[in-house]
Amino acid sequence: MPEASTPAASLPALPAIDPRRYILRQRMVLRMIIWAGYGLIRLIGPTLRICFSREDDAQETLDQRPLVASFWHSCMIPATYVFRDMGIRVMSSNSYDGEYMGRIIHKFGFVAVKGSSSRNAVRALLGLRRALEDGWTVAFTLDGPRGPRRKVKPGPVALARSSGMALTMFHAAVDKAWVLNTWDGLMIPAPFSRVLLRFGKMIPVPAQASDEDVERYTAELQSSLDRVVEFAEANVSAVGTAEFPVIDC
Repeated sequence: MPEASTPAASLPALPAIDPRRYILRQRMVLRMIIWAGYGLIRLIGPTLRICFSREDDAQETLDQRPLVASFWHSCMIPATYVFRDMGIRVMSSNSYDGEYMGRIIHKFGFVAVKGSSSRNAVRALLGLRRALEDGWTVAFTLDGPRGPRRKVKPGPVALARSSGMALTMFHAAVDKAWVLNTWDGLMIPAPFSRVLLRFGKMIPVPAQASDEDVERYTAELQSSLDRVVEFAEANVSAVGTAEFPVIDC
């Protein structure tokens, strides 16, 4: 089983940005985005007032490993800070956006596995399954890389069935954030804002589940995510009270 902390410095080095794929201007812009994104998260993250909350029988973090974790693309920034240095494997698209996001999260101790629901999906799922077998938690931004927003895709359920690992899901609600005018409504938390990170009940998916069962579990995952989003958004303003105490993160 891997160690609980996996600083970025201990991860394999990423290859240089491929000059055959990106022209000089694109490579320069990528480098600027990567360092700006890293700096933004590193600057804002320590100021956040974070609370973990869970449904009955749900875990309160991703320390219990391995798991197949799911969340929405919009809360990538707080999730990246909260779960840094845990060696979590994340499916990352082969797009321009996926290139810089994969490199930003690598600086926070994540490992990007290339692929998406539309391209190289089988290769990516095989890579994630190997990661699970090695004891690592894997994570999906379920509505990535390009939507539709907050619509579950079947990849996590298929991976849970083939690997025997349970599904978990969470949402990070932020009380004060800049919401970008993008397909996912990406949230950039304001400094010193409250964050309520709500976990839903784990969903075991048996290896013998039929394709019809997979559809049912996918619908259950959708329902669970909808439920934790509703709870987190309704209660984030109470973070810092006795019911939702702030943790040291």
